[in-house]
Amino acid sequence: MLQTKKSSIKEQLNPLIQKLGDSILSHWQKYFHLLPYELPHSLGYVEGKLEGEKLVIENHCYQTPQFRKLHLELAKVGKNIDILHCVMFPKSEYSLPMFGCDIVSGKSGVSAAIVDLSPITPELQLSESYLQPLSHLPRISFSQPRELPSWADIFSDFCLFIRPSNLEEEDLFLSRVSDYLDIHCNNAVSSHSVSEKEQALNLAGQRYYCSKQQQNDKTRRLLEKAFGKDWADRYMKMVLFDIPDK
Repeated sequence: MLQTKKSSIKEQLNPLIQKLGDSILSHWQKYFHLLPYELPHSLGYVEGKLEGEKLVIENHCYQTPQFRKLHLELAKVGKNIDILHCVMFPKSEYSLPMFGCDIVSGKSGVSAAIVDLSPITPELQLSESYLQPLSHLPRISFSQPRELPSWADIFSDFCLFIRPSNLEEEDLFLSRVSDYLDIHCNNAVSSHSVSEKEQALNLAGQRYYCSKQQQNDKTRRLLEKAFGKDWADRYMKMVLFDIPDK
């Protein structure tokens, strides 16, 4: 089993974030042979100040034959804000969607939790190998669904964006993320490389996805306040949503 670096902030984070981080890493270890992925110098672990509070960002990154980067970010701002961010970036040789998941927790608990398998085809449609198992998942109702931002045409019809109102809803969200990971990882390990034409389409779709995610003003403003505009732009483009060359 892969030995991961022990996080210095993980035990301080919201319990749902701890459980979800463990679940994501467990799925990756179960399905893939993980190799290290080197982030740009000084961007793997970062400390700063945000409105007088200490900000810590930890990044855990790996690669596999199917994925150019598996990225799990944990962040903490003082005692007020805990964040989990995860994206699985496929290699263009494989026609796979983008798995993405984020959780933001504040003083009053989890304010936002989102997960999706975002298509990168020109039509922004998932393949049948995803539509069928996703459609057969038991329906879950949450009391506080949230509205996606205006730039969010990249998300699928199966995108789940909520504010969990209690521990039961947190557990339901955690279970649904696990379902999505199982479907995605199973598809990935059974996938085959595609033609150069299809690779070009996959690459264009992933670039579109990353360019849209870079428009997330909330993330950018937080990073700019803590580290400045230039650093925030570099982090958004080189760590969170780097646009691949190939």
